[in-house]
Amino acid sequence: MSKKRLGKGLSALIKNDENIDQSRVDEIFIDQIEANPFQPRTNFDEEALKELAASIKEKGLIQPITVRKIKAEKYQLVAGERRWRASQMLNLDRIPAVIRDFDDQEMLEIALIENLQREDLDPIEEAKAYKEMIDNFDLTQSALAERVGKNRSTIANMVRLLNLSDKVKSHLSRGSISVGHARALLSLDEETTQTAACENIIIQDLTVRETENYVEKLKNPLKKSTEKNKKEKLSEDWLYAAEKLEKSLGSPVKIKKRKKNNLLTIELDSFDKLEEIIEKLN
Repeated sequence: MSKKRLGKGLSALIKNDENIDQSRVDEIFIDQIEANPFQPRTNFDEEALKELAASIKEKGLIQPITVRKIKAEKYQLVAGERRWRASQMLNLDRIPAVIRDFDDQEMLEIALIENLQREDLDPIEEAKAYKEMIDNFDLTQSALAERVGKNRSTIANMVRLLNLSDKVKSHLSRGSISVGHARALLSLDEETTQTAACENIIIQDLTVRETENYVEKLKNPLKKSTEKNKKEKLSEDWLYAAEKLEKSLGSPVKIKKRKKNNLLTIELDSFDKLEEIIEKLN
């Protein structure tokens, strides 16, 4: 099954596909380029960058990066940050680039879609990018969903992940727990409870379903106990009989309700006391 396309796709947004007119590609000094300030991705795999650098060294940079000009001899990266970083590793002086005019919203949208298409973002990076677009560019969740090719509910659920405690978000970013685990933890109000529960989930290696059951128990710790006590409550007749027997024997008496036969317990502090009760019963 083919993956659902993300919005219009990068080629439609930046018109920079494999058939790009090479006459429009400029060679720009790498030190004149700064990173995309709207880049949602904060972690770059060092080994993957080294592999890309080795490929560029052997075959050259096949596809140019895309930048926007912010002032004389100064540019901001729009798309192609991995290619730019790998080229820096090789200490290249220049890099082929296409110069385009983009506003801030387009910068964030392109960076977000580029990463989503490569599945490079962790869930928290993705959630932050969605929230930034919603907050900064006055987009509804539905409008954003349309632009990035997602369901509105997916956007809503991802943004809700930002309500998790910092430690839980850290575990989610590292892949110690899944989005399913994290969504279950969201129903716990206290951050300290979320964090403690998350640690237990990791230690016990719980599945998402097991996590949902575990969280439900944390939310209702007294529910089963209350139901059990209600079931096992003795009638007034039994309580009166226990009290009467206790006075008669001179020892504490308890009667525990059970499914079939109730259990009578007489507390004794000595063997002599037992013999005394036997005498009374005789």
